[in-house]
Amino acid sequence: MKDRLFLSSPHMSDEGYEMEYIKEAFDTNWIAPLGENVNEFEKELATKVGSEAAAALSSGTAAIHLALKAAGVEEGDIVFCPTLTFSATVNPVIYQKAIPVFIDSDYETWNMCPKALEEAFEKYPEVKAVIVVHLYGLSADMDKIMGICSKHKVAVIEDAAESLGTYYKGRHTGTFGDYGIFSFNGNKIITTSGGGMLVSNNEERIAKTRFWATQSRDQARHYQHSELGFNYRMSNVVAGIGRGQLKVLDQRVEKKNYIFEFYKKELGELDGVEFMPSNEWDQPNYWLSAMTMNGNVRPIDVMEALEKENIESRPVWKPMHLQPFFEKYDFVGTHVSEKLFENGICLPSDTKLTDDDLERVVEIIKGLWER
Repeated sequence: MKDRLFLSSPHMSDEGYEMEYIKEAFDTNWIAPLGENVNEFEKELATKVGSEAAAALSSGTAAIHLALKAAGVEEGDIVFCPTLTFSATVNPVIYQKAIPVFIDSDYETWNMCPKALEEAFEKYPEVKAVIVVHLYGLSADMDKIMGICSKHKVAVIEDAAESLGTYYKGRHTGTFGDYGIFSFNGNKIITTSGGGMLVSNNEERIAKTRFWATQSRDQARHYQHSELGFNYRMSNVVAGIGRGQLKVLDQRVEKKNYIFEFYKKELGELDGVEFMPSNEWDQPNYWLSAMTMNGNVRPIDVMEALEKENIESRPVWKPMHLQPFFEKYDFVGTHVSEKLFENGICLPSDTKLTDDDLERVVEIIKGLWER
């Protein structure tokens, strides 16, 4: 069996930055949650993306949950969410006992369609928040979306779990809305093994989310709790990994771009193949390289051919409004997201892939057309 090629696996720095911070945590016995690594990771990430404040949390999902809570989302409130995303975007809406309404994608960005968003506001004028996702590292059209949300005076939460290192018109994604979230799960462009970050220019609200994330423990000699709390804080060891990973973020973005351009050059002329869209205002991190296939060769054919050669790939996200748990909630759009799901595939995008590895992938795929 040939070596396994992964979709996107952890990639520690060659320089060993992560171990330096981990060793410091062990040497000082700051193993448990909180400590200098947590504080510094928050500062360094906020500085990197250009945000005023950040809270290091146990996951990106936890960050979305606290962002919804900070935005005042409560039971019965409506929250607009993109349908083409991972369920972690939407699950926290249910945690708050709110009601998700799913918004379709457009072909120009693969992200939330501004026209569908406008239609949704006409149908549901009393909306509490809008969650915007930057799918696979592609930026949503934030000027249009923020303009619509500003007109309706609604809070915006950016799910930038997949887009750390992506720019929209020269500005980091995750910094346009009231709140932005990043994920450091094992498959993300940089990882802490698990973990997330909530960012905002509202330092007071970030301080409040830190309070909630540490079990809402009041300032008292004894244990006292006046609000519901959560065990959502990032550990000092995990934050050390994040500090080291942040040093190589630009390298990882460069390699992800290289992988995307390699695939596009080698496979872009195949019949029926189209790659993820690029726009003049978008500088993606290309977390995953994805393409659609509208010819005789179908995504399942590619996935099965790669699987036989021990190579990992996956379909594009199945839209939330088609998921058994979420199908009871409303959907607004023209079903673009369904077409992207039916025809889309994510190719191996691991930053440790060599040119030989990439050649191995493209030769297998090209062989399907030659048959």
